[in-house]
Amino acid sequence: MVESGFTKQVEHLVAIGYPELVGLTANAFRTALEPLSEQLADNLTEHAAPAPNCDDSDGSDGHIDFVLVTESPKAVISQLLPLIERRGLPAIERLYPRVVDDFAPLDSVPLPDGEAYLLLGVQRGAEYLNVTPDDALDAIVERGRSPLTIAEGVALLTHFPEFLQPNNCFSMLASRASDKRVPALWLSEKRPKLGWCWAGNPHTWLGSASVDGRAGAGITF
Repeated sequence: MVESGFTKQVEHLVAIGYPELVGLTANAFRTALEPLSEQLADNLTEHAAPAPNCDDSDGSDGHIDFVLVTESPKAVISQLLPLIERRGLPAIERLYPRVVDDFAPLDSVPLPDGEAYLLLGVQRGAEYLNVTPDDALDAIVERGRSPLTIAEGVALLTHFPEFLQPNNCFSMLASRASDKRVPALWLSEKRPKLGWCWAGNPHTWLGSASVDGRAGAGITF
């Protein structure tokens, strides 16, 4: 089941044209990702999300065992957002007056080396609805978990667009600009939207997603 889930995510990236963006054939792309498949089962045993709903594979319940993240300088967020499609509507970006490149990962959040890795034990963070991003970050770290980056949030919705639900959306606390803006993904006119909120402002419809761990294999495209 784990192998089929990993293959499904790889094949989805192939179907939406990701290999072409990074200059690979579909088969070369599949081959490059094989080391992640080889280590997934062992990592998943340790880091699987609490009480996942095995009958709900679309992530709408807010729990996902693993997500394949691809983050290459050859495939920027502006190219990837339109590849997210939820119920026939592509995602949009509304970060003004900021742009995606203004946001960088927090130094306190270690990310695997390479251009592809796994998120393990993903939770949408409904317990942080109406909690400020600043307070949510403290709580997530205290629990021994890690917040998401923008690239990870985009990868998550690329595979599981139903992870985003009305009045149950999420901030990505691991990416920050030089001010107090925190990036978030929510639904706007029924389509996914990449925007921002202030770190000190709570929203009843916006939680903070987190993961139990990450696993990489130093993959480059």
